[in-house]
Amino acid sequence: MSDSILGASKIIAFVPVTDMEQAREFYESVLGLRLVTDEFPFALVFDANGTMLRVTPVSEHKPAPFTILGWQVDSITTTVDKLTAASITFLRFPRLNDDDPQGIWNAPGGAKIAWFKDPDGNVLSVTEF
Repeated sequence: MSDSILGASKIIAFVPVTDMEQAREFYESVLGLRLVTDEFPFALVFDANGTMLRVTPVSEHKPAPFTILGWQVDSITTTVDKLTAASITFLRFPRLNDDDPQGIWNAPGGAKIAWFKDPDGNVLSVTEF
């Protein structure tokens, strides 16, 4: 379609959290995202390498059982090592990545993926293509 409505627009990502202080510590200090604006009590705005990430408070939260936010990385083994050193625990799934020492899944198409959770239980991932 030549008349794209949103194809040329920047995407904004949202992550729901119940504890803004804990979320700020995690996304800023652990993951290393740059805090752009603290719009307390409405949102924490981070720069995720050019993508706006709005961490927004919710009164109740039931995390989705699937990935809601992920990063493409150059070296998944290096990234997993660094996140593990920062006390991140990677998720293990039977017959998927449970036999890999770092919890990395080698997808049939060649991608390598590892999953972890933020303090609110949101599933996040890193992927090397």
